[in-house]
Amino acid sequence: MKRTNLGENGPEISQFGIGAMSFAGIYGGATMEESHAVLNTCRTAGVTHIDTANVYGKGRSEEIIGDWFANNPAAREDVVLATKAGITGEATHRFNNDLAYLETSLDASLQRLGVDHVDLFYVHRFDRTYSPEEVAGTLKRLIESGKTMAVGLSEIAPSTLRRASTECPISAVQSEYSLSTRAPELGLSQACAELGTTLVAFSPVGRAFLTDAPFSYEHAQSMAFTKNNPRFMEPNYSANIAATNKLRALADDIGEPAAALAIAWIIAQGKHVLPIPGTKNTAHLAELIRGAEIDLSAEDLGRIEAALPVGWAHGDRYTSEQWEGPERYS
Repeated sequence: MKRTNLGENGPEISQFGIGAMSFAGIYGGATMEESHAVLNTCRTAGVTHIDTANVYGKGRSEEIIGDWFANNPAAREDVVLATKAGITGEATHRFNNDLAYLETSLDASLQRLGVDHVDLFYVHRFDRTYSPEEVAGTLKRLIESGKTMAVGLSEIAPSTLRRASTECPISAVQSEYSLSTRAPELGLSQACAELGTTLVAFSPVGRAFLTDAPFSYEHAQSMAFTKNNPRFMEPNYSANIAATNKLRALADDIGEPAAALAIAWIIAQGKHVLPIPGTKNTAHLAELIRGAEIDLSAEDLGRIEAALPVGWAHGDRYTSEQWEGPERYS
């Protein structure tokens, strides 16, 4: 298992984490037992980073992790634990970065997780009521409270990271990044590397497109997120399957799972890049973890880029409603 650090001066961490959104039924139901099996497999494999959020299943993901800690008390010492807050769920005030709101949310997360602090706490969405410097100042106060050891931001522009970093070290920035979503290469990855910030890549296998078993169109239509997502709507869906068939063929030729190639490609983008795929299936998890173990040659990387060049994906990654909150940049 490859290793890196969380932020410039942070703890050593596996360069692969598990994203726990899948535990909350976002891509179909997941039982407590299935989720615990994923966490157990991660621990055995040396995965030391778990990422969750208070909105995943309205706290359900955190409760599952808390139950796992209760059943495996020694595991907490091995885990660099992250959670997020800042999405309110309200129609008129969707994002809130006020100190009182974030601290109350974090307190509730700590209770569900059964811990007295987390290692990393993110603002899940930047609230433009405040400046980046003001939000960073708020996060600094949460570090001072002892309830989190480090702080991060999610779905922000490079300029926001640079401004926030003048007030408080930002240990991590979370952003969608994969062979199908390469916007972070337009300045965010570079800013993270320069500032000593870890770029935490969610959806690194393209919401299953970059695997050997992508969601069928019918299955995608049965899930709330993918049902109206542009990449899963026709004719984009069929075009994306046809495009990613090239990755599956290449993976077969190399002798590795397609998901492993997608993860290995992400890790090859820099020591500061850390993928956090999610799954509720231990067989799929094994393919993902394999990606953190293999080293791609320059020839392999060139063949992957040739199969899926920048801009190949059909359709935007979000709907117009889902774009409310994430910062666009170029």
